[in-house]
Amino acid sequence: MDILAIESSCDETAAAVIRDGREIISSVVATQIEEHKLYGGVVPEIASRRHCESIVAVVNEALEKAGKTAEEIDAIAVTFAPGLIGALLVGVNFAKGLAFSLNKPLIPVHHIRGHIAANYLAHSELEPPYMCLVASGGHSHIVKVKSYTEFETIGRTVDDAAGEAFDKAARAMGFPYPGGVHIDNAAKTGDRKKYTLPHPKTANPYDFSFSGLKTAVVNLVHNTEQRGGEIDVNSLAACFQYTVSDILTGKFIAAAKENGCAKIAMAGGVAANSGLREMLTKRAEKNGMTLYIPPLSLCGDNAAMIGCQAYYEYLAGHTAGADLNAVATMKLDNVVW
Repeated sequence: MDILAIESSCDETAAAVIRDGREIISSVVATQIEEHKLYGGVVPEIASRRHCESIVAVVNEALEKAGKTAEEIDAIAVTFAPGLIGALLVGVNFAKGLAFSLNKPLIPVHHIRGHIAANYLAHSELEPPYMCLVASGGHSHIVKVKSYTEFETIGRTVDDAAGEAFDKAARAMGFPYPGGVHIDNAAKTGDRKKYTLPHPKTANPYDFSFSGLKTAVVNLVHNTEQRGGEIDVNSLAACFQYTVSDILTGKFIAAAKENGCAKIAMAGGVAANSGLREMLTKRAEKNGMTLYIPPLSLCGDNAAMIGCQAYYEYLAGHTAGADLNAVATMKLDNVVW
């Protein structure tokens, strides 16, 4: 089964053709990062307009690289929640129109489910059940993956997501948007013990809170500057990266152990962070756990992961009609079809 998938939840316009949920036939991503750099973050209105301008060309390129015509595709999949509402609407309406004109099934996909599914494209042997850590610019979740379409949220952020905290802390350190990659690079030559940063507590031991950590970095930078001092940026980056990684990894491993999961995975944009990947790999080995992480190309937003999850949603009978709408906020384990 060949599925044409469309992803437009934030600032990447993406399309891919996926075969039987496991094979990438083609994958195209048009990013808007350079334009949003001017504003220090994603501007929703600009993102929506760029999706409108790019989506036709991106879909056509994905079909061309797959050697397929639209008529030869078996189904159309699209991210419908969660995300920037204007950006989502571009993809949803395009997918609805395409599915209607071709008389093909329309498969709505939850964005976080897509991130989790990215691991299936990289690891053919991976099957549920297992535990997954999803960390990105907008999401930080610990998820029990019961089946390909059944999920239980064990923990989630109560304020800022990990990726958002990276970007805001990076801005305070003087790095451009997106900040995560700059912190990752700077941390390689920094002293992670030079500064002490907090580990915020939460009522649920498996929830995350990064707002206070981000604020601690901002206050440290500002207070040092006001006293005429100078911040060792590389060391602060190393301290921040280590602290975030320690929080994510510690809670995730503890949740997996309590739930009896020896098979674990990680997904999302922050999964590309080298410090986090290294720490989770070491702690998984220490605890006798098998860890699955997607390659860097499948960590950020892409349509391949949406096409992968769409295959399993289709098998479960989760299709939609012309009344499908975009939804800005929707819980992972409470998806309404």
